[in-house]
Amino acid sequence: MAIDPNFDVNREKVGEENGVDVWGPVDPPEKLGIHGTHVAVDYDICFADGACLENCPVDVFTWVDTPDHPESDRKVEPTREDQCIDCMLCVDICPVDAIDVDASRK
Repeated sequence: MAIDPNFDVNREKVGEENGVDVWGPVDPPEKLGIHGTHVAVDYDICFADGACLENCPVDVFTWVDTPDHPESDRKVEPTREDQCIDCMLCVDICPVDAIDVDASRK
């Protein structure tokens, strides 16, 4: 199942990590929610192959540890989402559709 493109309406903002908004529900370590707003990563479906991080032309993503999450022990955080140029490469390259980029959410 892909990230909900309307997560900012359908979910509640529950906090912030590393300067990035987090949208619930969150119940670690199994449920980590969606991280980011303009560039959003659904941590619950991301399995961290790193393609988005390796291919982003402006280095939006960084690795963060997510110990004991059932999909992977690390995720890509859109730490520099304010630098996003809306090229959509991360969206296109993600094998599980865990990323959404929406210019209206800047």
